[in-house]
Amino acid sequence: MSMPSVFVSHGSPTLILENLPARDFLSTLGTLLPRPRAIVAVSAHWNTERPAVSTAERPETIHDFYGFPDDLYRLHYEAPGAPELAERVAKMTGAVCDPSYGLDHGAWVPAMLGWPEADIPIFQLAVQPYMTPAHHIALGRKLAPLREEGILVMGSGSATHNLRRLMRGQHGAEPEPWAREFDDWVAETVAKGDEAALANYRTEAPHARDAHPTDEHFLPLHVAFGAGGKGAKGKPLHRSFTSANLSMAAYSFS
Repeated sequence: MSMPSVFVSHGSPTLILENLPARDFLSTLGTLLPRPRAIVAVSAHWNTERPAVSTAERPETIHDFYGFPDDLYRLHYEAPGAPELAERVAKMTGAVCDPSYGLDHGAWVPAMLGWPEADIPIFQLAVQPYMTPAHHIALGRKLAPLREEGILVMGSGSATHNLRRLMRGQHGAEPEPWAREFDDWVAETVAKGDEAALANYRTEAPHARDAHPTDEHFLPLHVAFGAGGKGAKGKPLHRSFTSANLSMAAYSFS
């Protein structure tokens, strides 16, 4: 069975400690997909000038945040890496290998929720925020053959991400119109498999600047879309909001 690629919105690091619909969804992720042989996690929080992959045998859990509850810093995800596969991905994509980078919260939060046994090899592929969405679609497309081997490409970012506009702590607040309009555009565009519109979302999507002042949290979606293969279309796995404008949408691509 061909493995779909997926995009998930990982939200705040505290998501793993909170009672939210998005957390409940991520807790079922491992049951919604075939069991992966390995996971290539494309996190918004590893930014490099050129593509890079992590080749650590035992990736450390990176607590790449400050001022959060102590319980969060006690969490560790002890899944193995996949150095040989990571080196192969590096050759497929022209990426450099980084043996020291572990799993940042964009990777370990959804992985810990979806596969809590930590028994599936996982490693990261970086995004390049100063390069285009089209570059990231092309990067993902180079990974598409991995799906036939049961390897999951998991983009982890945020369907909307404007920290200055968040109404923090207001998890049940009605989504702001601009955020909902952008989120609906994403859902409609991936359902059509409109690669050109996704690549040019800055000019095509409503409220793109409000939804994403910077690109890095949206680029994992472009990689996941590309990894779905030529002509891929997106299927919604989850849609919800928190903090009035933070979309927690997730999609599969095939």
